[in-house]
Amino acid sequence: MSGELFVKRLTETAKLPTRGSAEAAGLDLYADASVSVMPHCNNLVPTGISMVIPTGYYGRVAPRSGVSVKTGLIVNAGVIDSDYRGEIKIVFQNPTEKYVDIKAGEKVAQLVIEKIALLDVKEVDSLDDTTRGSNGFGSTGN
Repeated sequence: MSGELFVKRLTETAKLPTRGSAEAAGLDLYADASVSVMPHCNNLVPTGISMVIPTGYYGRVAPRSGVSVKTGLIVNAGVIDSDYRGEIKIVFQNPTEKYVDIKAGEKVAQLVIEKIALLDVKEVDSLDDTTRGSNGFGSTGN
């Protein structure tokens, strides 16, 4: 996909997403407020932006490796549908024993735009069989 991603600043302090290098898959997302994530808790970090993701695509909020390594925070709830126009917020989970402070203006996550298939759901009485069948959870080896 090439083209433009339309982004609206919702606050004067919001930073637009940026690409770390010419071929980076993700766009860096920035915190628009300072937030402290308590141990063993979840917290929302606002970005101060909203956007228009083209139909046939969705935005996946993914962790930044540096944030994960330095803080131990985990990014959760990362799907942004093409018809969503509200503020993009990052859901962080803190599995550590320490408070983690996120500063306003800090790069906190990345946005990856991915193509999707918008399929209609059709109920059927049976499914075609495969060699794997219904074997799951470790059934294909280590």
